[in-house]
Amino acid sequence: MLPLFVLLCWTLPAEAQQPAANALSASEAADGWILLFDGRTLSGWSPSGDAEWKVEDGTIAATMGTGFLATSRPFGNYEFKTDVWIDQTANSGVFFHCGDPPGARTCYEANIFDTHAEWPTGSINNLKTSKPNTPDTIGKWNTFEVLTDGNHLIVKVNGRTTADVQDERLSSGTIALQEGGGGGMGLVRFRNVKVRPR
Repeated sequence: MLPLFVLLCWTLPAEAQQPAANALSASEAADGWILLFDGRTLSGWSPSGDAEWKVEDGTIAATMGTGFLATSRPFGNYEFKTDVWIDQTANSGVFFHCGDPPGARTCYEANIFDTHAEWPTGSINNLKTSKPNTPDTIGKWNTFEVLTDGNHLIVKVNGRTTADVQDERLSSGTIALQEGGGGGMGLVRFRNVKVRPR
């Protein structure tokens, strides 16, 4: 009879096992993904504004203030992916192709704010709304993706495309997480933050 640990390894092959939180799987690393958050520090990120960003329980978290947390390096064409959790009052987003400082005029904004009247979660503000099929993201973990290829911009929430548009205005820049957009402060958390340049 085989020992129990041998049976467990046999029934759960390595390629079927999920990577730990805030880590890349072997296949992701081989495919060129870069981990942007190690689960312990904010190394590689630069804050702006007065939002109180911190590392909490293996997540990037903010509950107070208004501002951004931007990558320290720019990116051009890429796939970006993160898990995000927001409460009922948080107005957040993933800003991309950002200038310095990040903001609505210097970046594209993939919104994370379910109750926004015009640009709810999954929209690219001022370009493409996710309505009428806006995802319900409050109070649970969601997978949020941004894909850029030249002037082609795509946002996906939980695997479903919510915005797909072409625009020439911006072509590269940093990626920035937002807290407190439009005064909508609340709890927002990010984990498994990664990017694959193309």
